[in-house]
Amino acid sequence: MDEAAIVLVAITGTVALFIILPGMILHYVTLWRRQKTLQPDDERMLEDLWRSAKAMERRIETLEALLEKNEADAPRRPPRPTRSTFED
Repeated sequence: MDEAAIVLVAITGTVALFIILPGMILHYVTLWRRQKTLQPDDERMLEDLWRSAKAMERRIETLEALLEKNEADAPRRPPRPTRSTFED
């Protein structure tokens, strides 16, 4: 290789090592820090999920109360037979 090619490789390597590489690292660190916090859309989605979960919890509690009341009012069934009633 001639001297001009060596100088070109050295300059390219130096620029890549001291300018491009730290620039890429800082770029991705900035993106990572920005993504650590919740975006407004994420906050809205979490709030909607929280409301839905609370509504489902109230519905389940209501259903459980209705089932308990229904069980208390219903007469007791006789126990199931332990043996099969079908003939083999």
